Amino acid sequence: MQIQAQELLTKQEAIQLTLENNFGIQVVKNEVLVAKNNARILNSGYLPSLTGLAGAQYSIDDQKATFQDGTSSEVTGAETDRYNASINLNVTLFDGLGRHYNYKSLKEQYNLSELEAREGIEITILQLFSVYFEVARLTENLGVLEETLENTKERLKRAEYQFEYGQNTQLEVLNAKVDITTDSVSVMNAKQALTNAKRDLNVVINRDLEQQFQIDTIIQFLSPLEIENYINEAAQNNVRLLQAEQNVLISDYVRKASKSVFLPSLGLTGSYGWNEGNFPATNFSASNTTTGFSAGLNLTWDFFDGGRGIVNTKNTKIQLENSQLLKNQLQVEVNRNIANAKGNYENRKKIYELQQQNVTTANSNFERSNERYKLGQISSLELRQSQINLINAQTNKNLAKYEAKLAELELLQLTGKLLDIAF
Repeated sequence: MQIQAQELLTKQEAIQLTLENNFGIQVVKNEVLVAKNNARILNSGYLPSLTGLAGAQYSIDDQKATFQDGTSSEVTGAETDRYNASINLNVTLFDGLGRHYNYKSLKEQYNLSELEAREGIEITILQLFSVYFEVARLTENLGVLEETLENTKERLKRAEYQFEYGQNTQLEVLNAKVDITTDSVSVMNAKQALTNAKRDLNVVINRDLEQQFQIDTIIQFLSPLEIENYINEAAQNNVRLLQAEQNVLISDYVRKASKSVFLPSLGLTGSYGWNEGNFPATNFSASNTTTGFSAGLNLTWDFFDGGRGIVNTKNTKIQLENSQLLKNQLQVEVNRNIANAKGNYENRKKIYELQQQNVTTANSNFERSNERYKLGQISSLELRQSQINLINAQTNKNLAKYEAKLAELELLQLTGKLLDIAF
């Protein structure tokens, strides 16, 4: 009754909880937000700068002034004070297209960060299902072991009745008791392993470690036609190939931006200011106050910067070539990984099918052995061996089932379709 009261954690709910709560996914989402902020117009260099300046200056000194007519004036402790305030505008009208390509590069960096976040999410989802399927496997194994323990208990009752009526020896009773102890220990270990695995799953989805739940043990495989279609589209969907394409594009923008050093830059400046000064007797004016606007254009053209611009342009061209080479290399590696993943998946699925057949055979053998044991045609040791064979067949089948499904998910991740598949 306690198990029935536990929540059923479906695969869809596990994914949703992981996307919402997993620490690693929250980190990569924040990194995307940083890249998004960097790609905004506020970080582009297109917008003007507006600054405010204000200042005050005071001086006291002894002054002696001789005028053109030969007269002179001398002041001891002459005081001079000046005040100013201004608002200044600076706008870059043209900078050799460097700003243009840098802004494009920032936008592509944002797109790249989204792809990197997607890769991080895919890896976390694979980790989630690795743990989820381990919980499912241990759940089914526990059911197998509990059923085995119940069968052994029934065997003990039968052996005790037969001993009471003189139909067998004490040895059959003792063998059954030993097997019950062995099966009980196996159940205890399986329960502890299942509890630990559930804690691991709670860590991945970031909730209370002791949260109890049931698991969905139903597995459905995709059709071979679907798998083949996904493989054929892998070049357009694989997240690492998409990242490599973004890196090529970013390198190209960096190369184009580096050429801006060979072109002039044009800037516009403007200001509105106020200045006031109070002067001693040695000055022609006792005070002076000015207010007004000023504007100007600045043209800057570095004809030669010592060769740094040429070197940088050559290096960015080499970096672009390297980005393309790395993309080509990655294409080969991805094709190999997909081929290996497909082979692993098909092999594990065939193993699962064989294990299913083996369970049918082992179950039939155990049932026949049990009937023959009841008739006294075989010993308890022979019955126990058939029982162990059935346990091994069932647990091997469980392992093969989840290994095959995990291999399928790994293949889907390589084809770029992991996050598109509904579980």
